[in-house]
Amino acid sequence: MAKAQFAKNQRVWVESVGAWSVIERIVPVWAKGFDEPVRITYDVGFGREFLGHELLAETDASGSLLAESGSNWRVLRAKNKWQSPEDCSHHPYPGTFPVVVTDAEDWGGWRVPAAEYDRAPAGMEQQARLIAQAPALLKLAQMLVQTVKEAPYDAPPALVALAREANRVMTVVAGDPHQGPSSAATADEGPLRQAV
Repeated sequence: MAKAQFAKNQRVWVESVGAWSVIERIVPVWAKGFDEPVRITYDVGFGREFLGHELLAETDASGSLLAESGSNWRVLRAKNKWQSPEDCSHHPYPGTFPVVVTDAEDWGGWRVPAAEYDRAPAGMEQQARLIAQAPALLKLAQMLVQTVKEAPYDAPPALVALAREANRVMTVVAGDPHQGPSSAATADEGPLRQAV
Protein backbone atom coordinates (compact mmCIF):
# COMPACT_ATOMS: atom_id res chain seq x y z
CA MET A 1 0.00 0.00 0.00
CA ALA A 2 1.12 3.55 -0.67
CA LYS A 3 2.01 5.93 2.14
CA ALA A 4 2.23 9.71 1.82
CA GLN A 5 5.83 10.89 1.96
CA PHE A 6 5.02 14.60 2.06
CA ALA A 7 2.38 16.81 3.68
CA LYS A 8 0.07 19.39 2.18
CA ASN A 9 1.68 22.87 2.12
CA GLN A 10 5.15 21.33 2.52
CA ARG A 11 7.87 22.94 0.42
CA VAL A 12 9.57 20.47 -1.92
CA TRP A 13 12.16 20.46 -4.69
CA VAL A 14 10.66 19.16 -7.95
CA GLU A 15 13.60 17.37 -9.55
CA SER A 16 12.27 17.09 -13.12
CA VAL A 17 11.34 20.78 -13.26
CA GLY A 18 14.32 22.05 -11.27
CA ALA A 19 12.30 24.37 -9.06
CA TRP A 20 10.91 24.68 -5.54
CA SER A 21 7.18 24.34 -5.06
CA VAL A 22 4.58 23.73 -2.37
CA ILE A 23 2.38 20.65 -2.28
CA GLU A 24 -1.14 21.88 -3.01
CA ARG A 25 -2.94 18.54 -2.92
CA ILE A 26 -2.18 14.96 -1.98
CA VAL A 27 -3.99 12.74 -4.46
CA PRO A 28 -4.57 9.15 -3.30
CA VAL A 29 -5.50 6.56 -5.94
CA TRP A 30 -7.93 4.02 -4.51
CA ALA A 31 -8.65 0.53 -5.82
CA LYS A 32 -11.71 -1.52 -5.00
CA GLY A 33 -11.11 -4.01 -2.23
CA PHE A 34 -8.18 -2.16 -0.65
CA ASP A 35 -8.40 -0.25 2.63
CA GLU A 36 -5.51 2.08 1.73
CA PRO A 37 -4.56 3.91 -1.46
CA VAL A 38 -2.52 1.92 -3.96
CA ARG A 39 -0.60 4.98 -5.16
CA ILE A 40 -0.20 8.59 -4.01
CA THR A 41 0.66 11.52 -6.25
CA TYR A 42 1.23 15.16 -5.40
CA ASP A 43 -0.16 18.26 -7.10
CA VAL A 44 2.46 21.00 -6.79
CA GLY A 45 0.92 23.48 -9.24
CA PHE A 46 2.99 22.63 -12.32
CA GLY A 47 0.14 21.23 -14.43
CA ARG A 48 0.61 17.55 -13.66
CA GLU A 49 0.83 15.31 -10.64
CA PHE A 50 4.21 14.04 -9.42
CA LEU A 51 5.16 10.80 -7.70
CA GLY A 52 7.05 10.85 -4.40
CA HIS A 53 10.39 9.85 -5.95
CA GLU A 54 10.26 12.97 -8.17
CA LEU A 55 10.19 15.28 -5.13
CA LEU A 56 12.74 16.07 -2.44
CA ALA A 57 11.89 17.53 0.98
CA GLU A 58 13.38 20.85 2.02
CA THR A 59 16.29 20.68 4.45
CA ASP A 60 16.81 22.84 7.52
CA ALA A 61 19.95 24.87 8.33
CA SER A 62 21.78 21.80 9.66
CA GLY A 63 21.21 19.98 6.39
CA SER A 64 18.86 17.35 7.82
CA LEU A 65 15.53 16.80 6.19
CA LEU A 66 12.73 18.66 7.92
CA ALA A 67 10.62 15.51 7.78
CA GLU A 68 13.21 13.79 9.99
CA SER A 69 13.36 16.57 12.58
CA GLY A 70 9.95 16.04 14.16
CA SER A 71 7.95 18.05 11.67
CA ASN A 72 6.73 15.02 9.75
CA TRP A 73 3.25 15.10 11.27
CA ARG A 74 0.78 15.08 8.43
CA VAL A 75 -2.86 14.55 7.57
CA LEU A 76 -3.68 11.43 5.57
CA ARG A 77 -7.08 10.34 4.31
CA ALA A 78 -8.51 7.02 5.48
CA LYS A 79 -11.37 5.30 3.69
CA ASN A 80 -14.68 5.40 5.53
CA LYS A 81 -15.73 1.74 5.81
CA TRP A 82 -19.12 2.46 7.37
CA GLN A 83 -20.55 5.00 4.93
CA SER A 84 -20.47 5.21 1.17
CA PRO A 85 -19.48 8.54 -0.42
CA GLU A 86 -23.14 9.04 -1.40
CA ASP A 87 -24.25 8.71 2.26
CA CYS A 88 -21.83 11.39 3.42
CA SER A 89 -21.89 13.91 0.59
CA HIS A 90 -21.98 16.73 3.16
CA HIS A 91 -18.42 15.85 4.26
CA PRO A 92 -15.54 17.96 2.88
CA TYR A 93 -13.99 14.78 1.38
CA PRO A 94 -16.85 12.26 0.96
CA GLY A 95 -15.88 8.67 1.64
CA THR A 96 -12.80 9.49 3.70
CA PHE A 97 -11.86 10.96 7.07
CA PRO A 98 -8.66 12.61 8.34
CA VAL A 99 -5.94 10.70 10.16
CA VAL A 100 -2.97 12.59 11.61
CA VAL A 101 0.15 10.43 11.63
CA THR A 102 3.09 11.44 13.79
CA ASP A 103 5.62 8.83 12.80
CA ALA A 104 7.73 8.50 9.66
CA GLU A 105 6.36 4.98 9.17
CA ASP A 106 2.72 6.18 9.37
CA TRP A 107 2.20 4.68 12.83
CA GLY A 108 0.63 6.43 15.77
CA GLY A 109 -1.15 9.71 15.84
CA TRP A 110 -4.71 10.94 16.01
CA ARG A 111 -7.88 9.43 14.63
CA VAL A 112 -11.46 10.54 14.97
CA PRO A 113 -14.37 8.14 15.61
CA ALA A 114 -16.67 7.89 12.58
CA ALA A 115 -19.78 9.06 14.47
CA GLU A 116 -17.97 12.11 15.82
CA TYR A 117 -16.61 12.97 12.38
CA ASP A 118 -20.11 12.67 10.88
CA ARG A 119 -21.46 15.06 13.55
CA ALA A 120 -18.99 17.88 12.76
CA PRO A 121 -16.77 17.08 9.76
CA ALA A 122 -15.53 20.66 9.22
CA GLY A 123 -14.44 20.91 12.88
CA MET A 124 -12.64 17.56 12.73
CA GLU A 125 -10.83 18.60 9.53
CA GLN A 126 -9.67 21.78 11.27
CA GLN A 127 -8.53 19.79 14.32
CA ALA A 128 -6.53 17.46 12.07
CA ARG A 129 -4.79 20.38 10.34
CA LEU A 130 -4.04 22.05 13.69
CA ILE A 131 -2.59 18.88 15.17
CA ALA A 132 -0.45 18.29 12.07
CA GLN A 133 0.97 21.83 12.38
CA ALA A 134 1.70 21.52 16.14
CA PRO A 135 5.45 20.88 15.68
CA ALA A 136 5.78 23.98 13.49
CA LEU A 137 3.84 26.07 16.01
CA LEU A 138 6.03 24.78 18.85
CA LYS A 139 9.17 25.67 16.90
CA LEU A 140 7.73 29.15 16.28
CA ALA A 141 7.12 29.55 20.02
CA GLN A 142 10.69 28.44 20.77
CA MET A 143 12.09 30.95 18.28
CA LEU A 144 10.00 33.75 19.82
CA VAL A 145 11.21 32.96 23.34
CA GLN A 146 14.83 32.70 22.18
CA THR A 147 14.63 36.03 20.33
CA VAL A 148 13.35 37.84 23.41
CA LYS A 149 15.88 36.11 25.69
CA GLU A 150 18.74 37.37 23.51
CA ALA A 151 17.72 41.01 23.98
CA PRO A 152 15.04 41.22 26.69
CA TYR A 153 15.47 44.94 27.36
CA ASP A 154 15.29 45.88 23.67
CA ALA A 155 12.10 43.92 23.01
CA PRO A 156 8.77 45.79 23.04
CA PRO A 157 6.57 44.98 26.05
CA ALA A 158 3.96 43.35 23.83
CA LEU A 159 6.60 40.99 22.42
CA VAL A 160 7.83 40.15 25.92
CA ALA A 161 4.25 39.29 26.92
CA LEU A 162 3.90 37.03 23.87
CA ALA A 163 7.21 35.34 24.71
CA ARG A 164 6.02 34.70 28.27
CA GLU A 165 2.84 33.08 26.99
CA ALA A 166 4.84 31.02 24.48
CA ASN A 167 7.17 29.92 27.30
CA ARG A 168 4.16 28.91 29.44
CA VAL A 169 2.74 26.86 26.57
CA MET A 170 6.11 25.16 25.98
CA THR A 171 6.32 24.26 29.67
CA VAL A 172 2.86 22.67 29.53
CA VAL A 173 3.78 20.75 26.36
CA ALA A 174 7.03 19.54 27.98
CA GLY A 175 4.88 18.17 30.80
CA ASP A 176 7.28 18.78 33.67
CA PRO A 177 5.67 16.75 36.49
CA HIS A 178 7.43 18.84 39.17
CA GLN A 179 5.70 22.05 38.19
CA GLY A 180 2.10 22.78 39.00
CA PRO A 181 -0.15 24.85 36.74
CA SER A 182 0.55 28.06 38.67
CA SER A 183 4.33 27.74 38.50
CA ALA A 184 4.32 26.79 34.81
CA ALA A 185 3.66 30.40 33.78
CA THR A 186 6.81 31.69 35.47
CA ALA A 187 9.12 28.72 34.98
CA ASP A 188 12.41 29.23 33.16
CA GLU A 189 11.64 32.83 32.19
CA GLY A 190 14.95 34.19 33.46
CA PRO A 191 15.53 37.31 31.33
CA LEU A 192 11.88 37.32 30.28
CA ARG A 193 10.79 38.06 33.83
CA GLN A 194 13.48 40.74 34.24
CA ALA A 195 12.36 42.57 31.10
CA VAL A 196 9.10 43.76 32.64
